[in-house]
Amino acid sequence: MTEADLLATYDALLLDLDGTVYRGGEAVPGAVEAIKASRERGAGIRYVTNNASRKPASVAAHLNELGFQAADEEVSTSSQAAAAVLAEHVAPGALVLIIGTQTLADEVTAVGLTTTRTFAPEVAAVVQGHSPDTGWSDLAEAAMAIRNGAFWVACNIDATLPTERGLLPGNGSMVAALRTATDVEPAVAGKPARPLMDQAIRSAGASKPLVVGDRLDTDIAGATAAELDALLVLTGVATPAQVLQAPAELRPRYLSADLSGLLLPLSEVEIGKQPGWDVAVGDGELTVTGSGDPLALLRALCATWWPAGGGPVTVRAGDDASMAALGALNIG
Repeated sequence: MTEADLLATYDALLLDLDGTVYRGGEAVPGAVEAIKASRERGAGIRYVTNNASRKPASVAAHLNELGFQAADEEVSTSSQAAAAVLAEHVAPGALVLIIGTQTLADEVTAVGLTTTRTFAPEVAAVVQGHSPDTGWSDLAEAAMAIRNGAFWVACNIDATLPTERGLLPGNGSMVAALRTATDVEPAVAGKPARPLMDQAIRSAGASKPLVVGDRLDTDIAGATAAELDALLVLTGVATPAQVLQAPAELRPRYLSADLSGLLLPLSEVEIGKQPGWDVAVGDGELTVTGSGDPLALLRALCATWWPAGGGPVTVRAGDDASMAALGALNIG
């Protein structure tokens, strides 16, 4: 009997964008085909992004330009989630100081709140999302409001933003500056916090969704927080060494090179023992022998090391084939 593929286990995909589906203006190789096949199989598709700088319609248009099928309602953004968090915590019509794009301001207005860019004593909340135009003066206005007692919401705390040029400063880097200036922790709307993930699940009407992403600290941590299974793809931020040493809350159930893993047999993407590879564990050390796919080796390494406690580890090759595979993973 043919083994079911990974997609057959789930009724919806909660897909990260940057680093998973596309990198800036380029689709990740194989992503268009994998998502098209998933849609044809009846899986619900939700594009879930921590990027708060663009409207869902703009994100959908970009996806369509790259060859993906995307409707506006299939996009869930952290600006939408942040606006919903604000609406739950401040009175209708309250004044909210915006750090971010006009898109973020529009989402806040849409939930019945009033926006400003400058401090005033009556500012009830501050919301902060990524914008390449954010500068010192914006942070200064927000710092005054937060020190005055305003409720602070960060759309996300991603330290970096994947682009075709490489990793650039993300919203989390600017949040860190404001955190340092105020000694206050923000409420977080985007991944890894639950509001954005919960919004996407409701939108998809899903009962068993799968989170798919490229970052351990947002996508996988967000899946853990929402008690969902996750597929990590190695097309963006996470590296094999980081996956192997990840703490419990940052460990995916599945691992693949890219989104084509959705259509592979479940046993070929799930973390676990792998045919062809033998991994022995010692005191802070793993020894590998065998041959085969380097990514299968990574799954086998994780399956051995995680139950042993995880954390920093030395990986040694017991033969030439395993040495080559570890070299391909840049581990050891």
